[in-house]
Amino acid sequence: IIVHYGGQTPLKLARALEKNGANIIGTSPESIDLAEDRERFQKMIQKLDLKQPVNSTARSKEQAVVIADSIGFPLVVRPSYVLGGRAMEIVYDKESLERYMQTAVQVSNDSPVLLDSFLDHAIEVDIDVVCDGKDVVIGGIMEHIEQAGIHSGDSACSLPPYSLSNGVLDEMRRQVKLMAKELNVVGLMNAQLAYQDDEIYIIEVNPRASRTIPFVSKATGVALANIAARAMTGISL
Repeated sequence: IIVHYGGQTPLKLARALEKNGANIIGTSPESIDLAEDRERFQKMIQKLDLKQPVNSTARSKEQAVVIADSIGFPLVVRPSYVLGGRAMEIVYDKESLERYMQTAVQVSNDSPVLLDSFLDHAIEVDIDVVCDGKDVVIGGIMEHIEQAGIHSGDSACSLPPYSLSNGVLDEMRRQVKLMAKELNVVGLMNAQLAYQDDEIYIIEVNPRASRTIPFVSKATGVALANIAARAMTGISL
């Protein structure tokens, strides 16, 4: 079974499918969990000496308020294992955070919520890659027109990027390749990064086909989904 091409839901089902005897080809359920579990992913980013916006994880409404006071507002709040951007919100004060925790999510030990410092006026970038477990090929780098914090599904983007220097783009490529190899991605991966004040921040990584794959493939003339499917069957890049 390939879980790369159905959005977020197949990723959530990958472990259960594997436990029930299904043969998952491509990126393993363990690697998917490493990317999708916010706390595990944070530890991986620290291990690779990369940067994220200041963040922490809450398992209760009370804990979320304490964390928010420590990090400071505004914050981006979102649960683990969600459809790209679902239930993600920018909160600007304690009242809006408490309202979010009460109405938008069911927070618990098994369903934590991540609180990120909001990067005001940052440039957001989407990067799609293909990996065969060893080699990584950058399919495309897209610069968002709107600032970071606007959901990528609601943001226009430009391929190639229009305002970032070659040096910044090279460093983004290096960081994304590093993450793809650490996650042992076999198939497609999408990374969302932010650039602010000469620093690159990792927002999130999804080990699957993103909504941008058809756009990148049409713009570049490279059938990324086809190449990724071949990589999943064991053909090297």
